Amino acid sequence: MMGAMAATLLASTAAQAQMKPEEMVETRQAGYQFMAWNMGKIKAQVIDGKEAYDQAKVAAAANTIAAIANSGMGALYSPETTTEQLSNKTRLKPEFFQNLEKAGQIGRDFTAAANQLASVAASGDQAAIKKAFGDVGGSCKSCHDNFRAER
Repeated sequence: MMGAMAATLLASTAAQAQMKPEEMVETRQAGYQFMAWNMGKIKAQVIDGKEAYDQAKVAAAANTIAAIANSGMGALYSPETTTEQLSNKTRLKPEFFQNLEKAGQIGRDFTAAANQLASVAASGDQAAIKKAFGDVGGSCKSCHDNFRAER
């Protein structure tokens, strides 16, 4: 586990050297917004039934979510990117960096859930997609509950 943590911190250090804290926040927010948009596509087709189910579109949305989850977004987090330094430009609580092991586990759980969603979306099994969608949403909620400040 320490090796993974060290690798994450090294990647984070490299990103920090290349990006200003505000740029790191904007980039990670864009990634999360794009994932949320794709979650909305799946929700409309598989959960709410507001749109006709199109397996190819659901699979494409799930693949996009998984790609972003696997893109190394952890490098966009640094102690200089919290509400303490950037006020209302971010919702990341400073507690994130006081609980790196927990934050890392939540991140790994999110990535695993996103990968599972992509896998079942490829199969077209709507019941499995619903469950996997819920797991992704639950992992998002876990991070928000622990490390996202209210506005």
